Amino acid sequence: MRTQVAIIGAGPSGLLLGHLLRQAGIDCVVLERQTGPYVLSRIRAGVLEQVTVQLMERLGLDARMKAEGLPHDGFNLADGERLIRIDIKALTGKEVMVYGQTELTRDLMEATGERGLEVVYEASDVALFDIESDAPYVTYTKDGVERRVDARFIVGCDGFHGPSRKAIPESVGRSFERVYPFGWLGILADVPPCNHELIYANHERGFALASMRSETRSRYYVDVPLTEKIEDWSDDRVWDELAVRLGPEAAANITRGPSIEKSIAPLRSFVFEPMRHGSLMLCGDSAHIVPPTGAKGLNLAASDVHYAAEALLAFFKSNDADAIAGYSEKALARVWKSERFSWTLTKLMHRFPEDGPFERRMQQAELDYIASSEAAQRSIAENYVGLPV
Repeated sequence: MRTQVAIIGAGPSGLLLGHLLRQAGIDCVVLERQTGPYVLSRIRAGVLEQVTVQLMERLGLDARMKAEGLPHDGFNLADGERLIRIDIKALTGKEVMVYGQTELTRDLMEATGERGLEVVYEASDVALFDIESDAPYVTYTKDGVERRVDARFIVGCDGFHGPSRKAIPESVGRSFERVYPFGWLGILADVPPCNHELIYANHERGFALASMRSETRSRYYVDVPLTEKIEDWSDDRVWDELAVRLGPEAAANITRGPSIEKSIAPLRSFVFEPMRHGSLMLCGDSAHIVPPTGAKGLNLAASDVHYAAEALLAFFKSNDADAIAGYSEKALARVWKSERFSWTLTKLMHRFPEDGPFERRMQQAELDYIASSEAAQRSIAENYVGLPV
């Protein structure tokens, strides 16, 4: 098979990029190691910045998102006793959209046939070759047969563990990483949310988050040491812990119910540079990971896709090789700012094992300052709603 762009990974970033390229008349194919149902089974992010919403609008795939998504004008920080509301609409003139990553991926996936986007599922043993040339290619195995895709560019949207980043020589790439000493224990339940906006809570017992996927489906988290096992956390224990950490105002409105999904996700901050080498470009988790505090993961992948699509369109429509050359620097500038915000919010809202009474008082002082300072709230709001692309 020969195409202009080979995309590895059919998560939201790979599908978004594929649709944008097909909309512009550029040939591409998407290779995915897993099955379609497996991709849709991943329970991930639920807060969309305007860059992500605008990409779906540009593709004309925003109807269900606009009908079922929940526009949010603000969110809350809590210190165990009170809620500090960050009014992002008043402070920035913008809003975010609560719409599950699973649903966004479903919208993109279901449009592939009518939009002429070819996706090959169950493509195993994917390998990249000749990425430093103008004629890279990808091999994969499907139904026991090895196949090959020749392309002008390869875009790796295959996540942290995929083969794309690993194809860049160690002498070229550099990684920056911070692994956190805790994970997020998440519970998904078909119960109404305890608040119409998200609550990020800092309590002396640890962090908690009250979120939602719809008006009838809630997503909650508490941070736990990495040594914890999910089987030791009954639904009742999770609900009890949430009621304590979220504070009395939120606890009074919690509706308990059986979990339909429960898991522990480790947290890390990670950036790989550069995000382009030769004819290979990286997007999303293949190049960077953010802790979920701040809801930047999917949105950062979407901004990568925006920059990658711009560069590829400039190359194929105007023969502009400089656009490809500038992709990494442009994308990384936004990546590092989002990493900074996620790291800062994670430090503010979590208890680290090495923290003592001094660090706890510093967190309390910072939350007091945020509560009383419009300037501090504006800075948080600008980052939360999403920096310009």
